[in-house]
Amino acid sequence: MGTPEFAAASLSALLKDDTHEVAAVFCRSDKPNGRGMKLTPCPVKQIAQERGIHLYQPDNFTDGAAENALRRIAPDVAVVAAYGKILPQNCIDVPKLGTINVHASLLPRWRGAAPIQRAIMAGDEVTGITIQQVTFELDAGDILKLEPVVIEPDETYGELYDRLKIVGADLLLKTLSELPNVAPRPQIGDVTYAKPISKQDREIDFTRSAKEIINHVRGLCPNPAATALLSDGQRYKIFRTREVTHAEPGLIIPLQNGGFISIEELQAPGGKRMQAKDFLRGHKL
Repeated sequence: MGTPEFAAASLSALLKDDTHEVAAVFCRSDKPNGRGMKLTPCPVKQIAQERGIHLYQPDNFTDGAAENALRRIAPDVAVVAAYGKILPQNCIDVPKLGTINVHASLLPRWRGAAPIQRAIMAGDEVTGITIQQVTFELDAGDILKLEPVVIEPDETYGELYDRLKIVGADLLLKTLSELPNVAPRPQIGDVTYAKPISKQDREIDFTRSAKEIINHVRGLCPNPAATALLSDGQRYKIFRTREVTHAEPGLIIPLQNGGFISIEELQAPGGKRMQAKDFLRGHKL
């Protein structure tokens, strides 16, 4: 049960492992994408269709159809990875060895929808993968396995996402190979929540420190991208920033604390992503 590339990595790993049979795939409904807003299948659906796996895209889990499908499949285990839907308890309880989740943080830190982005935006130096038992309460289930991952100083959301999806797939296979003998343990520590990224979350607050601004931009690159209203009155997507100590040539923003931020990579409305030095050859701000 999953939707984006993060989930597709786990599905691909299961399909390559001869010890497992993927009986069915559940994913979100197709969404409009691109300039033509054409309905586009998600990465998990594409794999399922290529491999001829039974595919389900339920709009909800309240009318009984999805639960009935699960009971017909009668899986040993259900694996959830970035599915984007909350499962009701009656569906969680169907697999005889349980329903487990591949989550991209070290729980209980960053429960919720955007753990990778929130970790970088908060300046965390370490994150990881948690394989946990699924409960009806969001990401609150007991832990089966943890794998810490160091966040590199300049790493962006997209780069960390690509690393964590592989770590998650590998840790999932290790966990499944040890079921049902993995002893679950409760989550320990302060709970934090990774809320979905809103339009307001994307806007850069130039009253914050240079380090906070850089982390904000890293955590949203390449998508949905941080945004900033610049001096020409247009709102730009910002992909890379750098702290500077003085107003050197370039696209430099003075900060309240006396420092400066250099915007290194940006995209104008309707334009292409560009290095700031190339952008400034044809634009004045």
